[in-house]
Amino acid sequence: MSPVFVIAMLALLLGLQPLTTDLYLPALPLLTEQLGASVAQTQTTFTALLLAFGGSQLLWGPLSDRWGRRPILLTGIGLYVLAAVGCALAPDMHSLIVLRVLQGAALGAAVMAARAIVRDLYQPVEGAQAMSKALTGLGVLACSSPLLGSLLATHLGWRATMVTLALAGSGAWLLVWLHFQESVQHFNPHALRPRLLWQNWRRILSHPTFLAYTATTSCSFAGLVVFLTGSPFVFMGVLGWSAQDIGLLLAANGMVYIGGTILCRRLLVRWGVRRTVAVAGGLALLCAVLLAALAWAGVRSGLAYAAVCMLYPVAHGIQQPCGQSGAVSSFPQAAGTASALNGFIMMVCAFATGQVLGRSFNGTVYPLVFGLGLWCLAAALASWTLVRRYGAPGAATSA
Repeated sequence: MSPVFVIAMLALLLGLQPLTTDLYLPALPLLTEQLGASVAQTQTTFTALLLAFGGSQLLWGPLSDRWGRRPILLTGIGLYVLAAVGCALAPDMHSLIVLRVLQGAALGAAVMAARAIVRDLYQPVEGAQAMSKALTGLGVLACSSPLLGSLLATHLGWRATMVTLALAGSGAWLLVWLHFQESVQHFNPHALRPRLLWQNWRRILSHPTFLAYTATTSCSFAGLVVFLTGSPFVFMGVLGWSAQDIGLLLAANGMVYIGGTILCRRLLVRWGVRRTVAVAGGLALLCAVLLAALAWAGVRSGLAYAAVCMLYPVAHGIQQPCGQSGAVSSFPQAAGTASALNGFIMMVCAFATGQVLGRSFNGTVYPLVFGLGLWCLAAALASWTLVRRYGAPGAATSA
């Protein structure tokens, strides 16, 4: 496989995640109205998907270490397509939530395998570079998804967004089937043994490098959940924006995120991983401080809040490639399992954040301001303390 193909495939596999979450965000108010649901139930279609997405990786990871990335990708993406079709046909909110859970569980296979493939093919520093390139591609999908979603929701309804996800998944399945060659060089025949699996989990979860980078990615991703799920309700319900305005805001978030991944690659060459992550921490802290200042000053301009929020995707575009590659860097023989645990912890944080956020909307900007600000602050602290001290990858031969 050529390096260009590998990066393009990784971008598509990783990009299924923002495509799955972002495409229908502009349609959330419409979906809530048509299905007669509450805001909390609508939030659950997002957060339950994330929880299933994270939890399923605990199974997909060891399976891929045992049988390889290719069969797991084909199985997971195939199930993803079927679930997307089911979502498009869902008759009520309860059915939609169940099908989104199934879709999230299937999505876990694609994203987990993509992260593990990076460790299969690259050494730690090169892996961070490769991940940043792949996440640039993810940013393109994240940028275009809200715009496409707003158009689909406006002209064809929210169900059209689910049909689009089925088509995207079908394209990814064909790409893997036709062109992807297995990246695992040495299969682990014991990966699924319960006792050994438990030992691996314990070793990985006690490794300081894994914990440092997982803390960074989890805090950063939880902030993304606050921004993505809170923006439609705050900017439309409080600040008077339209659905198309929200599509433009989320698209701008994706464009700035792309810039963050490009900046990440340049900083990595000059400063290395730990100092690069520290820069992202500074940007996250600045975002939190400015958001709090706007809220306390009683500012009601949507453009002011949107401009400050754009600091966050720059930091996110740096923290995610460094954190995702760094979390698995010490486990070359258990990359799938380490990737799964990293993804699971990220999604548990995201799920808890979404559940709290869905019940906190009160007609003000404070749920968005304090939710995003809190996670920006946490990501900054993880970047400056844990990653600074434990961020140098070390071999974990016992895992």
